[in-house]
Amino acid sequence: MRTKLSLLFLLVFTNSWAQEILVLGIAQDAGKPQLGCSKECCASWDPRENGSPVSLALLDSASQQWFLFEASPQIRRQLQKLPPEYPALPAGVFITHAHMGHYGGLIQLGREAANTQSIPLYAGQRFCDFIKTNGPWDQLVNLKNIVPNPMPDKGFGLEGTSIWIEALEVPHRDEYSETLGYIIKANNSSLLFVPDIDKWERWELDIDSLIHEVDYALVDATFFDGNELPNRNMNEIPHPFVIESMQGWNHLNAADKAKVYFIHLNHTNPLWNSESAQSKKVEESGFKIARPGMRFPLNF
Repeated sequence: MRTKLSLLFLLVFTNSWAQEILVLGIAQDAGKPQLGCSKECCASWDPRENGSPVSLALLDSASQQWFLFEASPQIRRQLQKLPPEYPALPAGVFITHAHMGHYGGLIQLGREAANTQSIPLYAGQRFCDFIKTNGPWDQLVNLKNIVPNPMPDKGFGLEGTSIWIEALEVPHRDEYSETLGYIIKANNSSLLFVPDIDKWERWELDIDSLIHEVDYALVDATFFDGNELPNRNMNEIPHPFVIESMQGWNHLNAADKAKVYFIHLNHTNPLWNSESAQSKKVEESGFKIARPGMRFPLNF
């Protein structure tokens, strides 16, 4: 009896640590350094640093599977960062929307490259329709490298795991598809992932409540403020400035503020430099900045 109880305890304990999120990239779509940029922010960039576009790996050691969130153009380099005990290819891919940094890497799953076999692709209905009817993405579907699956309204559990995924539609520039955010749940803990949104006040959902309900919130931090792109009309790319988000969430208690990790940084964003005054302001205000290689255990 004692042996059986010990085994049961070991299984429960092991499973409670089985899932975690690994940050593979934190950059806005074009990465860092950005093509054509000769400014100091890119000219001084150390090529040994990870400037890859935003991407996450959801690791499930209990089933020895992992799932990719965002297939960035740097997918080849990013997947080299996976722990060696996991398979080379994901058991599924989740995409937020049809902007280059979030789905461009899907092409690496095609027959000219990995030639994958029926990897489930989860996204919004418009995104699934878009890749089914537009090249070169439709070749991935026709050759069954990927199998598009529109996200159900109420979420679903990943087969063979104790993980639950929910999709939230968010307002953004939806030229080719809708834009989604995701909530990843496991072991009574959860992570909110919203790398792109226009402005928080345009969302029908209450971001304050969502932050309170989850254990981690990885959210849009494309620009720190409105001064980064003096030659661009910022109304055409209306992300929430980090300074706006911090001001809007200043009323949150310390525990909720500590859940917020800013991610999806434009190459001009001073938060790339952990020693910058802006980075220190974020941390002194009680918030955090996502960095490549960070791991978020889902074990609460």
